[in-house]
Amino acid sequence: MDIHGLQKTTLLDFPGQVACTVFLAGCNLRCPFCHNAPLVLTAPPPQLTEAAFFAFLEKRQGVLDGVCITGGEPTLRPDLPDFLRKIKSLGYRVKLDTNGTNPAMLQSLLEDGIVDYVAMDIKNAPSRYSQTCGGIDLTEFIRQSATLLMAGSTDYEFRTTCVHPLHDPEAMAEIGRWLSGAKQYFLQNFVDSGDLVGSGVTGLPSEAMEALRQAVLPYIENTHLRGI
Repeated sequence: MDIHGLQKTTLLDFPGQVACTVFLAGCNLRCPFCHNAPLVLTAPPPQLTEAAFFAFLEKRQGVLDGVCITGGEPTLRPDLPDFLRKIKSLGYRVKLDTNGTNPAMLQSLLEDGIVDYVAMDIKNAPSRYSQTCGGIDLTEFIRQSATLLMAGSTDYEFRTTCVHPLHDPEAMAEIGRWLSGAKQYFLQNFVDSGDLVGSGVTGLPSEAMEALRQAVLPYIENTHLRGI
Protein backbone atom coordinates (compact mmCIF):
# COMPACT_ATOMS: atom_id res chain seq x y z
CA MET A 1 0.00 0.00 0.00
CA ASP A 2 1.42 3.38 -1.03
CA ILE A 3 0.77 6.00 1.65
CA HIS A 4 0.61 9.58 0.43
CA GLY A 5 0.22 11.37 3.75
CA LEU A 6 0.05 10.80 7.49
CA GLN A 7 -1.39 13.04 10.16
CA LYS A 8 0.12 11.55 13.28
CA THR A 9 -2.53 12.66 15.75
CA THR A 10 -6.12 13.84 15.42
CA LEU A 11 -8.84 14.34 18.03
CA LEU A 12 -11.45 15.30 15.42
CA ASP A 13 -11.46 12.78 12.57
CA PHE A 14 -12.58 9.67 14.49
CA PRO A 15 -15.41 10.41 16.97
CA GLY A 16 -14.44 9.48 20.50
CA GLN A 17 -11.00 8.21 19.53
CA VAL A 18 -7.45 9.53 19.56
CA ALA A 19 -6.34 8.60 16.08
CA CYS A 20 -3.98 9.14 13.17
CA THR A 21 -5.12 9.76 9.61
CA VAL A 22 -3.71 8.02 6.54
CA PHE A 23 -4.12 9.59 3.07
CA LEU A 24 -4.35 7.39 -0.03
CA ALA A 25 -4.25 8.69 -3.61
CA GLY A 26 -6.71 8.29 -6.46
CA CYS A 27 -10.39 9.14 -6.88
CA ASN A 28 -13.10 8.38 -9.41
CA LEU A 29 -14.98 11.68 -8.90
CA ARG A 30 -14.01 15.24 -9.82
CA CYS A 31 -15.86 17.43 -7.33
CA PRO A 32 -14.72 21.03 -7.94
CA PHE A 33 -14.67 21.82 -4.22
CA CYS A 34 -12.37 18.92 -3.32
CA HIS A 35 -9.37 20.28 -1.40
CA ASN A 36 -7.13 17.27 -2.02
CA ALA A 37 -6.36 17.98 -5.67
CA PRO A 38 -2.85 16.44 -5.57
CA LEU A 39 -4.33 13.12 -4.41
CA VAL A 40 -7.12 13.20 -7.00
CA LEU A 41 -5.65 14.64 -10.19
CA THR A 42 -2.11 13.28 -10.15
CA ALA A 43 -0.17 10.32 -8.86
CA PRO A 44 2.21 11.93 -6.38
CA PRO A 45 5.09 9.87 -5.04
CA PRO A 46 4.32 8.05 -1.79
CA GLN A 47 5.43 9.83 1.36
CA LEU A 48 5.67 6.73 3.52
CA THR A 49 6.23 3.03 2.93
CA GLU A 50 3.85 0.50 4.39
CA ALA A 51 6.66 -0.88 6.55
CA ALA A 52 7.42 2.56 7.99
CA PHE A 53 3.74 3.15 8.69
CA PHE A 54 3.33 -0.07 10.63
CA ALA A 55 6.51 0.64 12.55
CA PHE A 56 4.89 3.95 13.53
CA LEU A 57 1.71 2.16 14.64
CA GLU A 58 3.67 -0.30 16.75
CA LYS A 59 5.37 2.56 18.56
CA ARG A 60 2.05 4.34 19.17
CA GLN A 61 0.24 1.37 20.70
CA GLY A 62 -1.33 2.52 23.95
CA VAL A 63 -1.26 6.15 22.77
CA LEU A 64 -3.54 6.02 19.73
CA ASP A 65 -6.93 4.30 19.68
CA GLY A 66 -7.69 4.30 16.00
CA VAL A 67 -6.66 4.89 12.40
CA CYS A 68 -8.64 6.96 9.88
CA ILE A 69 -8.31 5.94 6.23
CA THR A 70 -9.07 8.72 3.78
CA GLY A 71 -8.13 9.91 0.31
CA GLY A 72 -8.77 10.28 -2.50
CA GLU A 73 -11.11 7.29 -2.46
CA PRO A 74 -9.68 4.38 -0.43
CA THR A 75 -12.07 1.71 -1.75
CA LEU A 76 -10.49 1.94 -5.20
CA ARG A 77 -7.46 0.14 -3.78
CA PRO A 78 -7.79 -3.67 -4.12
CA ASP A 79 -5.22 -4.11 -1.35
CA LEU A 80 -7.33 -2.12 1.13
CA PRO A 81 -8.84 -5.14 2.97
CA ASP A 82 -5.42 -6.66 3.74
CA PHE A 83 -4.13 -3.25 4.82
CA LEU A 84 -7.03 -2.81 7.25
CA ARG A 85 -6.62 -6.33 8.63
CA LYS A 86 -2.99 -5.53 9.51
CA ILE A 87 -4.11 -2.38 11.31
CA LYS A 88 -6.79 -4.30 13.23
CA SER A 89 -4.26 -6.99 14.19
CA LEU A 90 -2.36 -4.34 16.17
CA GLY A 91 -5.47 -3.58 18.22
CA TYR A 92 -6.54 -0.36 16.52
CA ARG A 93 -10.05 0.65 15.58
CA VAL A 94 -10.53 1.65 11.94
CA LYS A 95 -12.53 4.51 10.46
CA LEU A 96 -13.09 4.62 6.70
CA ASP A 97 -13.88 7.76 4.71
CA THR A 98 -15.59 6.93 1.41
CA ASN A 99 -17.60 8.49 -1.39
CA GLY A 100 -19.72 5.34 -1.57
CA THR A 101 -19.01 4.52 -5.22
CA ASN A 102 -17.74 0.99 -4.54
CA PRO A 103 -20.54 -0.79 -2.66
CA ALA A 104 -19.06 -4.23 -3.34
CA MET A 105 -15.85 -3.31 -1.52
CA LEU A 106 -17.79 -1.59 1.25
CA GLN A 107 -20.03 -4.61 1.78
CA SER A 108 -17.00 -6.90 1.98
CA LEU A 109 -15.32 -4.69 4.59
CA LEU A 110 -18.50 -4.50 6.67
CA GLU A 111 -19.13 -8.24 6.51
CA ASP A 112 -15.53 -8.99 7.49
CA GLY A 113 -15.78 -6.64 10.49
CA ILE A 114 -12.59 -4.77 9.64
CA VAL A 115 -14.06 -1.27 9.85
CA ASP A 116 -15.53 0.16 13.03
CA TYR A 117 -16.87 3.46 11.70
CA VAL A 118 -17.71 4.72 8.21
CA ALA A 119 -18.03 8.36 7.18
CA MET A 120 -19.73 8.48 3.78
CA ASP A 121 -19.71 11.68 1.78
CA ILE A 122 -23.03 12.67 0.29
CA LYS A 123 -22.05 15.01 -2.51
CA ASN A 124 -25.55 16.29 -3.29
CA ALA A 125 -29.14 15.29 -3.97
CA PRO A 126 -29.42 12.33 -6.37
CA SER A 127 -30.81 14.57 -9.11
CA ARG A 128 -27.69 16.78 -8.86
CA TYR A 129 -24.96 14.21 -8.30
CA SER A 130 -23.50 14.28 -11.78
CA GLN A 131 -23.20 18.07 -11.95
CA THR A 132 -21.61 18.08 -8.49
CA CYS A 133 -19.01 15.39 -9.28
CA GLY A 134 -17.59 16.69 -12.54
CA GLY A 135 -20.14 15.07 -14.84
CA ILE A 136 -19.54 11.57 -13.46
CA ASP A 137 -22.75 9.67 -12.64
CA LEU A 138 -22.29 6.80 -10.19
CA THR A 139 -25.49 7.54 -8.28
CA GLU A 140 -26.84 4.00 -8.31
CA PHE A 141 -23.68 2.69 -6.62
CA ILE A 142 -23.88 5.50 -4.07
CA ARG A 143 -27.49 4.59 -3.28
CA GLN A 144 -26.41 0.99 -2.69
CA SER A 145 -23.68 2.06 -0.26
CA ALA A 146 -26.06 4.31 1.69
CA THR A 147 -28.53 1.44 1.99
CA LEU A 148 -25.78 -0.90 3.23
CA LEU A 149 -24.85 1.49 6.02
CA MET A 150 -28.41 2.25 7.08
CA ALA A 151 -29.35 -1.43 7.16
CA GLY A 152 -26.17 -2.63 8.87
CA SER A 153 -24.78 -2.65 12.39
CA THR A 154 -21.51 -0.75 11.80
CA ASP A 155 -21.43 2.76 13.22
CA TYR A 156 -21.59 5.42 10.50
CA GLU A 157 -22.30 9.00 9.56
CA PHE A 158 -23.30 10.77 6.39
CA ARG A 159 -21.77 14.17 5.70
CA THR A 160 -21.96 16.87 3.04
CA THR A 161 -19.54 19.67 2.25
CA CYS A 162 -21.84 22.56 1.32
CA VAL A 163 -20.84 25.08 -1.34
CA HIS A 164 -22.39 27.87 -3.35
CA PRO A 165 -23.88 27.45 -5.95
CA LEU A 166 -24.28 23.65 -5.73
CA HIS A 167 -26.30 23.31 -2.52
CA ASP A 168 -29.58 24.96 -1.58
CA PRO A 169 -32.57 24.06 0.65
CA GLU A 170 -34.35 22.27 -2.21
CA ALA A 171 -31.38 19.96 -2.76
CA MET A 172 -30.98 19.34 0.96
CA ALA A 173 -34.65 18.43 1.33
CA GLU A 174 -34.20 15.89 -1.46
CA ILE A 175 -31.23 14.41 0.41
CA GLY A 176 -33.33 14.28 3.57
CA ARG A 177 -36.10 12.34 1.81
CA TRP A 178 -33.54 9.97 0.29
CA LEU A 179 -31.75 9.25 3.60
CA SER A 180 -34.78 9.59 5.86
CA GLY A 181 -34.15 8.01 9.26
CA ALA A 182 -30.35 7.99 8.92
CA LYS A 183 -28.46 7.71 12.20
CA GLN A 184 -26.63 11.03 11.87
CA TYR A 185 -25.88 13.60 9.22
CA PHE A 186 -23.34 16.41 9.33
CA LEU A 187 -23.15 19.50 7.14
CA GLN A 188 -19.80 21.24 6.92
CA ASN A 189 -19.08 24.51 5.17
CA PHE A 190 -16.64 24.64 2.27
CA VAL A 191 -13.27 26.21 3.02
CA ASP A 192 -11.01 27.06 0.09
CA SER A 193 -7.64 25.38 0.63
CA GLY A 194 -6.16 27.08 -2.41
CA ASP A 195 -5.50 23.73 -4.09
CA LEU A 196 -8.87 22.64 -5.46
CA VAL A 197 -9.90 20.21 -8.18
CA GLY A 198 -12.07 22.89 -9.83
CA SER A 199 -13.23 26.47 -9.44
CA GLY A 200 -16.32 28.66 -9.23
CA VAL A 201 -17.40 27.58 -5.75
CA THR A 202 -17.49 29.49 -2.47
CA GLY A 203 -18.47 28.90 1.12
CA LEU A 204 -21.83 29.86 2.57
CA PRO A 205 -22.71 32.35 5.32
CA SER A 206 -23.74 30.84 8.64
CA GLU A 207 -27.42 31.71 8.16
CA ALA A 208 -27.43 29.87 4.81
CA MET A 209 -25.87 26.81 6.44
CA GLU A 210 -28.59 26.83 9.08
CA ALA A 211 -31.23 27.05 6.34
CA LEU A 212 -29.74 23.93 4.76
CA ARG A 213 -29.89 22.11 8.10
CA GLN A 214 -33.50 23.12 8.60
CA ALA A 215 -34.38 21.68 5.19
CA VAL A 216 -33.04 18.27 6.25
CA LEU A 217 -34.39 18.15 9.81
CA PRO A 218 -37.94 16.95 8.98
CA TYR A 219 -36.39 13.76 7.59
CA ILE A 220 -33.16 13.24 9.57
CA GLU A 221 -33.62 14.39 13.15
CA ASN A 222 -29.94 14.04 14.06
CA THR A 223 -28.63 16.62 11.56
CA HIS A 224 -25.89 18.96 12.75
CA LEU A 225 -23.57 21.66 11.48
CA ARG A 226 -19.93 20.70 11.92
CA GLY A 227 -17.14 23.20 12.48
CA ILE A 228 -19.49 26.19 12.74
